Amino acid sequence: MKIDILIIAEGTYPYIRGGVSSWIDQIINGMPEYRFGILFLGSKREEYGEKKYKLAKNVHFFEEYFLFDPMDVEEPKARNIKKESMDRVKEFYQKLQKNEKFDFAKLIDNKLLSKEVTINDFLYSYQSWEFIKEKYRQNCSDISFIDYFWTVRSIHRPIWLLASIAREINFAKVIHSPSTGYAGFLATMISNFHNTPFILTEHGIYIRERKMDMHTNSSFELYKSSLQKSVESSDYIKQMWINFFEKMGFLTYQSAMEILSLFNGAKELQIEFGADKKLCRVIPNGVDVHRLNKLVKLRDAKPPKVITLLGRVVSIKDIKTFIRAIRIVADTLLDVQGWIVGPTDEDVLYFDECTRMVESMNLKDNIKFLGFQKIDDILPKTGILTLTSISEGMPLTILEGFAAGLPCIATDVGSCAELIYGALNEEDIAISKAGEVVSVSNPSELADAYMKLLEDEDLWREYQANALKRVNKFYTQEIFFQKYREVYEKALNWQG
Repeated sequence: MKIDILIIAEGTYPYIRGGVSSWIDQIINGMPEYRFGILFLGSKREEYGEKKYKLAKNVHFFEEYFLFDPMDVEEPKARNIKKESMDRVKEFYQKLQKNEKFDFAKLIDNKLLSKEVTINDFLYSYQSWEFIKEKYRQNCSDISFIDYFWTVRSIHRPIWLLASIAREINFAKVIHSPSTGYAGFLATMISNFHNTPFILTEHGIYIRERKMDMHTNSSFELYKSSLQKSVESSDYIKQMWINFFEKMGFLTYQSAMEILSLFNGAKELQIEFGADKKLCRVIPNGVDVHRLNKLVKLRDAKPPKVITLLGRVVSIKDIKTFIRAIRIVADTLLDVQGWIVGPTDEDVLYFDECTRMVESMNLKDNIKFLGFQKIDDILPKTGILTLTSISEGMPLTILEGFAAGLPCIATDVGSCAELIYGALNEEDIAISKAGEVVSVSNPSELADAYMKLLEDEDLWREYQANALKRVNKFYTQEIFFQKYREVYEKALNWQG
């Protein structure tokens, strides 16, 4: 079996809607001439339900692995690792700690983490135990050794699973990862084990997103071993995980033949985190403007007082700030509607908190949780599209809204300001505003922006015209596909 492009999807397609998943689905369906494969990496199997996307006909390979599920390991018993093999493991560790460039294929080949140092060797050998103790004494002897020990095991156990996967993936002509992290590290190993060209596209910057995860208790539980007990160790343990993801990111940047991002701000961050500037470039998202432009004709003559947030009901989307802003607007415009359109089952606790907040603020007549809907049904009935997120990459929803004739009010995260105000070139900037950009977690500023647009129909129509002009000129699906075909053809013809 040979496939053209293997996409490694970490925690996204085909189990999670929107965002990166929509982007993957768009690429696969938009390029039927290529044979695609999907390798899904999840956390724990129990955290994913049914697939949210139907695999296209040109997907010829699909496998899934769950990194934090229990692994099949032998009963503990004394064992030893050969000195030369352990020395290579130590050298790899030291080079990562210093962010040193090195020949990955020579230091970590497809035998080191399978035959020379197995998962059982890592878990139970005398040499591994001594190495862990040595690093503990050097770095953090003031915290609980038990917490440190179990964190080291939790961080490193998935690496052996990834190595075993990488050894078998010798049938893909090109590897494409939409992130660094575990997906990027797996792509790095496949690339080095089999001399396969590897393309990296980052939507958000993975290390920044993991830092946010670490500072929310609910997300940190994923990375925290159930055997860790000491509260005092928590900050250091979080930093261990952050350092690990930073080092994996550096290694991924070192191995990719092209390092792509969706907007200039992300590109600059990639370079800051160690990417080679010469390999970095921007390919923005694109949308099907021909289909979405037709929705403009379905709109009522007057913009409805409906503000729609398209997004998952999770904390990173900051739904609570949206609710507070609608409360302020509703004090003046009694009939204003706030629609929240997106899955509600990804963080049930957060969704419950949001629904109780709506009730306590007496907004049951103003705010509706509509769940997943077809945007073609929602956008013509909407007056303003909004995003209140605390982190974004380049939101497809803004571009889809623009193409359907909707101004957008969004927080100043990711590429939102670039999309709404224009940033690609002088022509894009000259188009001017297609909405407003506000501070993160500021409901009063958000409410002021909503009121400004809802009460000034001339301004609304000016923003609408700018939105349509910008998306139709710079963000079409045709431009997007053309650029990625060029990337894929270059990789497919690569002579390593």
